[in-house]
Amino acid sequence: MFEIDGRILIVDCGVLFPEVIQPGVDLILPDFDYLKDKLDRIDGIVLTHGHEDHIGAVPYLLRLRKDIPLIGSKLTIALVEAKLEEHRIKPYSLVVREGDVENLGKFDLEFIAVSHSIPDALAVAIHTDAGTVIHTGDFKMDQLPLDGRVTDLRGFARVADDTGVDLLMVDSTNAEVPGFVPAEVTIALALDEHIGAARGKVIVSSFASHVHRVQMVIDAAAKHGRKVCFVGRSMVRNMGLALKLGYLSAPEGTIVDLNQANNLPDHEVLYMSTGSQGEPMATVARIAAGQHKSISVGPDDTVIFASSLIPGNEESVNRLINQLTARGTKVVHSGNAKVHVSGHACAGELLVLYNLLEPEYVMPAHGEPRHLVANGKLAVSTGVPEENVLLTRNGTVVDMADGEAKIVGQVPVGYVYVDGSSVGEITEAELTERITLGEEGFVAIFAVVDAHKRVVLSGPHIQARGMAEDDSVFDDILPAVREALEESVADPQSTTYHMQQAMRRVIGRWVARKLRRKPMIIPTVVEA
Repeated sequence: MFEIDGRILIVDCGVLFPEVIQPGVDLILPDFDYLKDKLDRIDGIVLTHGHEDHIGAVPYLLRLRKDIPLIGSKLTIALVEAKLEEHRIKPYSLVVREGDVENLGKFDLEFIAVSHSIPDALAVAIHTDAGTVIHTGDFKMDQLPLDGRVTDLRGFARVADDTGVDLLMVDSTNAEVPGFVPAEVTIALALDEHIGAARGKVIVSSFASHVHRVQMVIDAAAKHGRKVCFVGRSMVRNMGLALKLGYLSAPEGTIVDLNQANNLPDHEVLYMSTGSQGEPMATVARIAAGQHKSISVGPDDTVIFASSLIPGNEESVNRLINQLTARGTKVVHSGNAKVHVSGHACAGELLVLYNLLEPEYVMPAHGEPRHLVANGKLAVSTGVPEENVLLTRNGTVVDMADGEAKIVGQVPVGYVYVDGSSVGEITEAELTERITLGEEGFVAIFAVVDAHKRVVLSGPHIQARGMAEDDSVFDDILPAVREALEESVADPQSTTYHMQQAMRRVIGRWVARKLRRKPMIIPTVVEA
């Protein structure tokens, strides 16, 4: 987020995907609290490209103010508009392309083509009275991109020559990886080999926005006489848009729907599906578990995971691979074949950019702390003063005036969890409870008391779930729990809360000592 003279420009508005420590969460949104009383001051949202981690939270921000202008390339705007349609929001959109210059209040924007793992990605140069910032978005320097649209180094150099680059905000994802990212076309041979060798049906799983990867799959399928069927709501939606807008091409009759695909011989069909990250309800997971209503796999079939692993998803994906392998299915993945290349610049490409732009200040972006640190070291190695590398975290405030940038503060921010239809209602404490339930189980204690006579009428009764032990294991401690309850009931000042806590303390200490567990304990006292 950029702010000058009270006016605000937002660059990208994406989501995170939950990790194992966030069970039950569907999406993680940015914290919009800082913006809630400043919504009328937002001049626009610039979207660098159409991946979920850059556009996924747009509907949730536009719920707060529906007329915030959206600025992005044709494909990016088409993807976000389709998403907004599901939320019944009609946005105000402005389509731009590389080379365009747009004025947005206090911000003069200049757009530069960059290569990424989705077409139509853009970097943006933001010219203001305080200085010039270049935000690269996600990029790499693929010299042989499928669409012929290379990262425009001349465009970057033109900005540097015209105004200089006061602050460079640069993709850090692969800063630890030496060299250069291989060209996307290098994986076409591996896809062609495995699709051509398959005897039965083929299922290729990738991100639902990876148009270039899907194009290579379509080309290989058509070459080997297979029809392609898109499976998964987001895959069907995104590839339909890509076909309509001309970012994806296929020989006539190559693309079929699920009903048509199911009537074809196995050796004539290829399913292009979602679920490459092991998502439990996605297409590949249901196929692996034998729960998909239309698609099954067996010994003659091949499943190809044509994507990288997002950190935290390794266990889920490995479980899928094992399930599929147990069915006799051939599984091809980045660990045993060259079926994926990254969409993010490696260290060699970042060095080229630093030497080309010679920025005064560098703010590594888009990565984990180790990636940001590695990127900062690359900048220093090209001559950027170490004190001019701004290592930030979510909420860090950077002040820039007269071309000088420095960290000046921190805005409190957190995560906002989407869980089903609820947004922001799940707290960290509740996530901790979910983890406890999953790992340790829970113990329920129930009792009925007479509030007037101050006696126990029934119970306490103990039931456990998610624990190895039978409920009879609690017979030894039950007398002590009842004694604690009776003592609490006899106290005229004791409330049901005090009674519940009395039981909780006794059972909690006993379970920790005897069973070496820390389950969630839920005591309930009912007054009769």
